[in-house]
Amino acid sequence: MKKIGILFGQERTFPQALIERINSMNIEGVVAEAVTINKVMQGEPTEYAVIFDRISQDVPFYRAYLKNAALTGTAVINNPFWWSADEKFFNNCLATKIDVPVPKTVIFPSRDLPADTSDKSFSNLAYPLDWEGIFNYVGFPAYMKPFAGGGWKNVYKLESMEDFFEKHAETGQLVMLLQEEIVFEEYYRCYCIGGKYVRIMPYEPRNPHHLRYVADFAPSKERLELMESIVLRINQYLGYDFNTVELAVRDGVPYAIDFCNPAPDADRNSVGEENFAWVVETAAKYAVEKALAQQPGVDNLTWGEYIKRGAAKTALF
Repeated sequence: MKKIGILFGQERTFPQALIERINSMNIEGVVAEAVTINKVMQGEPTEYAVIFDRISQDVPFYRAYLKNAALTGTAVINNPFWWSADEKFFNNCLATKIDVPVPKTVIFPSRDLPADTSDKSFSNLAYPLDWEGIFNYVGFPAYMKPFAGGGWKNVYKLESMEDFFEKHAETGQLVMLLQEEIVFEEYYRCYCIGGKYVRIMPYEPRNPHHLRYVADFAPSKERLELMESIVLRINQYLGYDFNTVELAVRDGVPYAIDFCNPAPDADRNSVGEENFAWVVETAAKYAVEKALAQQPGVDNLTWGEYIKRGAAKTALF
């Protein structure tokens, strides 16, 4: 029996619907359930062929559990090793190398010294930084947000250099990035599952949360194809099984704004019935694909093109 386990936190609508949909497919030898953990022993396999991870970004214990599960043969959606190494600034850097338009972005040290460090820990850091060069490059208005954060936590819209220093003083030990504002005509949030299934959803981030998917943008066939190509390229290079990409269209060009969302919102009450039905159906289909392909005791994770190409080059030496 191939078990598909759903690991989740406070959310309810998506995990339960996913379990019910997988089981309703009546695939011989495949069953879905909520993950149950009663002990975690090093090097010991779990009972799951696939685990769909919706919560380990907030629970370090779960992340350790998933890495052990992956090491012993479970196909974890998403790859917990890559998710642990991944962050927004690197993703932006990678995008510049795979011809995906992104806003001008810079990173800078935390306002306060990290725990267990002193000023002597930063011998290689110029002081002050080249703030003039940074601000001239990014421009204002701009957005400041954590380089590895999630959601809209600690996100600031800044209007000037003075505004930057005032708000940066509030960020403590968070490492922040500063990003060009893209004044968009249209905005889209795009699910990508399995690096091959894409749903492009008109999205209005300026609306109240419960109305953000109520948008009447009507992209042309050509723009839809361009956005789908960008979404697939990003996810295939990063190696995400389940992710969302946000695209802001300025002067006809889709800019990737936020594309590091490996546990994206899939709640029925926020994404709406049609989007919810699509994500449940497609996630169920992909989870079953992974379960049927899973081989006990070997690596069943998805690794992105960036990692695979690096590993291939290393193998030549």
